[in-house]
Amino acid sequence: MEKFQTTINKQFTIKGTGLHTGNEVSITFLPAPENHGYVFQRIDLPGKPTIKADCDLVVDTSRGTTLEQNGARVSTVEHVLAALAGLEIDNILMQINAPEMPIMDGSSIEFVKKINEVGIEIQKAEREYFEIKENIVYRDNNNHVEMIAMPLNDYRLTVMVDYNSPVLGSQHASISNINEFADQIASCRTFCFLHELEMLLKNNLIKGGDLNNAIVIVDRVIDDSELEHLAKLFNKPKVEVKKEGILNNVKLRFINEPARHKLLDMIGDLALIGTPIKAQIMAARPGHEANVEFAKKIKQQIEKTKKENKFKIDVPVYDPSKPPIYTSKDIERILPHKWPFLLVDKIIKLNENEVVAIKNISADQYFFQGHFPTEAVFPGVLQIEALAQAGGVLILNKEPDPENFGTYFVKIDYAKFKEKVVPGDTLILKMELIAPIRRGMCQMKGTAFVGNKIVCEAEMMAQVARKKTEI
Repeated sequence: MEKFQTTINKQFTIKGTGLHTGNEVSITFLPAPENHGYVFQRIDLPGKPTIKADCDLVVDTSRGTTLEQNGARVSTVEHVLAALAGLEIDNILMQINAPEMPIMDGSSIEFVKKINEVGIEIQKAEREYFEIKENIVYRDNNNHVEMIAMPLNDYRLTVMVDYNSPVLGSQHASISNINEFADQIASCRTFCFLHELEMLLKNNLIKGGDLNNAIVIVDRVIDDSELEHLAKLFNKPKVEVKKEGILNNVKLRFINEPARHKLLDMIGDLALIGTPIKAQIMAARPGHEANVEFAKKIKQQIEKTKKENKFKIDVPVYDPSKPPIYTSKDIERILPHKWPFLLVDKIIKLNENEVVAIKNISADQYFFQGHFPTEAVFPGVLQIEALAQAGGVLILNKEPDPENFGTYFVKIDYAKFKEKVVPGDTLILKMELIAPIRRGMCQMKGTAFVGNKIVCEAEMMAQVARKKTEI
């Protein structure tokens, strides 16, 4: 799966017929910046309003998926969204001059071909996947629909359909990796039963319908007069039904093309989540309504997780049985501080941008005689100093001669003391660089923990400078 976000190399335009209006529709795809997402724009309306591809903006799923925002609608979006998701495109603006997408041949293949023709641009921002950690289930008992998203470090989809039809029968389709979409799923056309087609025609709802953009399943006996009537409706010299039970004997592109198209629809509808996901998706008898409700359920879990992570405290893990990276003797060689003012006992984690240190608070430390005789409390100012010393190790351990450097506070901001620190506590000191080091100026965020509780935090800036050599 792609590590970085993508868009298209250059804009292109596709023209086709709107399924329901029968009018010619033009849609122009334009490259979009990072974190833009999928956005439609109705350029035929005053103000050219935009409509974000978002499951919470779906207003109709009766004959495809319809979105509405800013007083504008766009319908039958699932096939183009499937093409974008299937090719792992993240950011694109789609300018359309009508209220519905062009139906093309009833699949996603024409969109896929054009995108591959202009090429895909890899952008600088990393893709942020949501990885499903526990099963997310959607059920519609009335329609016998069940959908489940299960943990998987990839994106794998399986669809099972059963329409109780002697022609269609039970079918399933799956892809083990989204990279299979273009070859295995994109060309699979939409389908409907003859009785559905008759209802749509009677209500004048598919003016752009054609036997070339849908597979019509005939699951009952029809006579010649009915075939003649259908031929006139579709402006064809003749239509017929052969043993496969498909009107005009359209040749299937895959033996399970209907099931594959249902998978295509599901990929397009799940793109409305707005975040690429890592999961194994399994669906029985899905449709647009179920797909959208399932997408909403996944999106809700994503938003809940983001909210929890926003307030989640990343507490360093301290295992006293593991050997330290630096002992107190090592620290004495790095820092200018010595007993009784050395307030870091050992370093347990160290990388380019972060250090985690330990300070054991024992009852015999000198300052407890006066702070306070009847209630010993580790002074807040010394907690800040201990954090600063840990930060000093982060900076000075890179120098070959750290003894020739001094570190001096420049400022302390946003200092907070949340819990008392008392004898017997183990203080876990975490310092993180929050800006690049420039001209010896170091800016860090410090957090001190006892157990899993924050006891102190502050932002600090210090000057690291080489000591002047005395002559």
